Amino acid sequence: MSFPPPASFFDLTRDELRLEVVRWGFSPVHAARLWTYVYLDGARSLAAMPELPERFRNRVAQELCFEPLTIVSEAHSTDGFTRKYLLGLADGRRIETVLMRFTGRVTACVSSQVGCAMGCAFCATGQMGFVRQLTPGEIVGQAMHIDRVLRAAGPRAALAQPLSNSPHERHERLRNIVLMGMGEPLHNYEAVMTAVNILRDPGGLALGAKKITISTVGVVPGIIRLADEARPSHLAVSLHAATQEERAALVPVAKQWPLDALMDACRYYARKLDRRIFFEWALIAGQNDSPEQAQAVARLLRGLPAQVNLIPLNPTDGYDGGPAGHTTARHFQEILAEHGLPSTVRQRRGIDIAAGCGQLASAK
Repeated sequence: MSFPPPASFFDLTRDELRLEVVRWGFSPVHAARLWTYVYLDGARSLAAMPELPERFRNRVAQELCFEPLTIVSEAHSTDGFTRKYLLGLADGRRIETVLMRFTGRVTACVSSQVGCAMGCAFCATGQMGFVRQLTPGEIVGQAMHIDRVLRAAGPRAALAQPLSNSPHERHERLRNIVLMGMGEPLHNYEAVMTAVNILRDPGGLALGAKKITISTVGVVPGIIRLADEARPSHLAVSLHAATQEERAALVPVAKQWPLDALMDACRYYARKLDRRIFFEWALIAGQNDSPEQAQAVARLLRGLPAQVNLIPLNPTDGYDGGPAGHTTARHFQEILAEHGLPSTVRQRRGIDIAAGCGQLASAK
């Protein structure tokens, strides 16, 4: 007689774990201790959980697995602040996760799908096409991978937050998550939101809602749903062009959800939640980096509580465009400022290790 394989522990919210444990006939106290062992203590096996009764550990071993995502390969940037991991899933598929260090914080860029159906012209993941959705546990597993990396590295006093006396705070902490890796998060809405709930759980990694950013290429129903459900995470919208024709050439999904519909959804979101939206603009030399384009962006976003993240393009093999230069980016930013529109020119991290999403997974 064959039995189904154990479910992933990382697919479960804390409430779901408690209900499972009670269903097995055990006290919910054991569920709480199990959760603490994994998320706060960093335990990677039941053998590292001696305070749990043996009978309970035996049942957990039958029902749940704690296998981490496997490291297929990793690359360390010469900037010393960026690492990119190609991680293997149980079915042999591969996804990417990037660790980025900034002064005072660590950010993980995580994937939400294997491949992507959105087909953005300049994106290596979009050039791969869509393969499958990630489960909540596969999304959470990427954050847990970064957590393990940070635990193994130990204290980094120069870059980390001040260390506390808590045994859970004696290593550099993961502070920020951006769902901006492989895939379109709002195309995998349920799994992404479950993963966000797990990552936010105060008894676990305890990431603040405002430390999690969901980046979308413009899935209009998902933006509206975020607003209606009052989801507290940040929203980032990949814009890249200020007219429907130009945007559709870069972002094919604009044919399904035109720019006017996208901006209506953004206004609805901002009005309903009274919250700022981040707009991503990949600066492509000679294509969307002119002063006229900057003026068009300012007109398009007029009246919205918005900030523009200007990102010099990370080149990919499947796209001929190149990044705008530093002077061009600064001039673009100055024009936005003249219209009262705040913006940031993003630091280019990990260029030497192909840190743009999809580049490592698609490498031959």
